[in-house]
Amino acid sequence: MSGLGTRDIGHRVVVRHRIPGGLTDLIGVLASCDSQALSVRHADGTVHGIPLRDVTAAKTIPEMPLRPVDVEQLFLTTALGRPAVETAYVGHWLLRASAGWTGRGNSLLPAGDPGVPVADALRQAEDFYAKHELPAQALIRVGSPYDEAIRACGWVEARPEQCDVLVMHTTLDHVNAQPAYDVHLTDQPDDTWYATAFEGPVPAVAPQVLEGAPKATFASITLDGQVAAVARGAMTGHWLGVDAVRVASDFRRRGLGTAIVQGLARWAGALGGRRTYLEVLQDNTAALTTYKRLGYQEAYRYRYLTSR
Repeated sequence: MSGLGTRDIGHRVVVRHRIPGGLTDLIGVLASCDSQALSVRHADGTVHGIPLRDVTAAKTIPEMPLRPVDVEQLFLTTALGRPAVETAYVGHWLLRASAGWTGRGNSLLPAGDPGVPVADALRQAEDFYAKHELPAQALIRVGSPYDEAIRACGWVEARPEQCDVLVMHTTLDHVNAQPAYDVHLTDQPDDTWYATAFEGPVPAVAPQVLEGAPKATFASITLDGQVAAVARGAMTGHWLGVDAVRVASDFRRRGLGTAIVQGLARWAGALGGRRTYLEVLQDNTAALTTYKRLGYQEAYRYRYLTSR
């Protein structure tokens, strides 16, 4: 008999159950649970359906400790989770253009080897952005080798008045919990979702960017007949990227930000997600407090540089 419930979906579990000839234990992530059966996703991606009548014992496994993060891998993963409209490469360096909407979607990502001297790679980047009628910008991990190398080529702060952006990460188990509110998930956001996500007019290119990831979901919480909070989740490998988190002004300080991130974590956990990241401005104290309570820690921070 199972001691698991829907609250445990997305968590790692161990299930002892009968098979022909005896008993066996299955360790994996609980993908679904109802009155008839459990569905458990093994680490190899195989989903096992187990009738409840065959279960002799089942329980959650303690959450995994927060392991050190591969910063180089995460740096690239963040770009894949929110792909730009147009891309090109200089060696391994990624050039992105999205009609000027967001710095992330319209900047050079210097990850890996450009295959040519840095100065030559930057000239190619300038040509790319000139073609797209955009300023040449680079998203730079603060303190990284390319931070120094690109500055040495004469690039300067693009937004000197803005604080650093923190990229934070944690193990999905730390975030995954039963949300205090019902979180609705959909593959296709509607106009109401976009109206909540943006304070003003929705940039024309925003849907193409936000809906462009191979595996994404759009979360919302409705209270008093109004969409009160929204967020987006995207899976890249075993990483869940969380972005576009916004709580309507009339509904703040009610824990909706926490709930909607937890809802995304449950979605990702059932798909085999193991880790999660998000981005937040260093001076956004309210959001930082929420994310730290959920177990997120800083992986690195970035700024934007631009050619003179």
